[in-house]
Amino acid sequence: MKTPLVTHLGQPSWTLQNGSVSARVTRTAGMLGPVEFRLPDQRRISPLAVAPWAGETLPPGLPPLLHALRGDFFCAPFGGNGTAYRGEQHPPHGESANRDWTLDATSQAGDARTLHAHLTTKVRPGRIDKRLTVREGHTAVYCEHIMHGFRGSMPLGTHPCIAFPAEEGAGRVSVGGWAWGQVLPMPFELPAQRGYSSLEVGARFRSLDRVPLAVGGFADLSRYPARKGFEDLVMLVGAGKGAFGWSAVAFPDQRYVFLQVKNPRILRHTVLWHSHGGRHYAPWNGRHTSVLGLEEVTSYFHLGLAESVKDNPMNMKGIDTAVTFPQRRPLRVAHILAVVAIPRGFDQVADVRSVPGGAELVAASGVSVRTPLDLGFVADS
Repeated sequence: MKTPLVTHLGQPSWTLQNGSVSARVTRTAGMLGPVEFRLPDQRRISPLAVAPWAGETLPPGLPPLLHALRGDFFCAPFGGNGTAYRGEQHPPHGESANRDWTLDATSQAGDARTLHAHLTTKVRPGRIDKRLTVREGHTAVYCEHIMHGFRGSMPLGTHPCIAFPAEEGAGRVSVGGWAWGQVLPMPFELPAQRGYSSLEVGARFRSLDRVPLAVGGFADLSRYPARKGFEDLVMLVGAGKGAFGWSAVAFPDQRYVFLQVKNPRILRHTVLWHSHGGRHYAPWNGRHTSVLGLEEVTSYFHLGLAESVKDNPMNMKGIDTAVTFPQRRPLRVAHILAVVAIPRGFDQVADVRSVPGGAELVAASGVSVRTPLDLGFVADS
């Protein structure tokens, strides 16, 4: 069964929905968004951002990625890819985030409904199968990308863009299982090109609430929105261990958590992209604000294939910055995006635990909440 292609917010899109989730998936770039989660208390939450220029005619020469920009999308190879590598010149975040996907089918099996699309890549030949699944009673989208026929190594990543309320500090950001973090070790934006950043270039840190600023002092990256008028990017280095990894944003006043779950052996690190009006060139024009990229990756920051595969300060210390494809089988990259209702007094996610039938989110305040969730979905296949 195939679902019709309908233009939504400027992009031809397919719909995937059940009683708990209603999602759009763009043909161009295969972007998941917007997504509406229907909580048990009947609230409807749409946490993923859509670029404010959706549906506009953009200047020529911009990649399809920017025309479609919204929600979450798969990046292979993850990053800017401005430098060619062994004759490969990929677009920003790869063909997976720029080319048109082909819909294979939308199918129902028990309580699970799945949208299946594929992309045959050209720059590095292979096939990527995208399967997005929703399950009755689960306020989650189960995302998997199966990479067939690829050889060598490549940085990979997810790219959910989360929309925050305009109120400063409305969201509380937390990430599990990271050892240390670093600000991008070169300028993220250049004032001469009408872009502005606030964090100290290359600064290392061990706590999100104490990250050095370029002008002195410290920023608290555990609270967002903050530092309006700036774009910043940091990477949190993961250990690559555990049954699952997670990143989360709690919205105490709105009483929900946005949760992302991953396999930490495939997607080891977390990149935080703070986009809060710091780009004054097209199509951004200072209007992309209160958005956080919560990106689960194995890469060297957001720089791309060449920088992640060649020697860099991290992989020379034994820290993976690219994924090596298996020789005789496909590579499965799985992650989960979920929304969880939280009670009053739940401030910030401190831990995510596996419990029978789901997950338990524990707050720094000690309050906890459980939700139906299949954490085994991200396990090694």
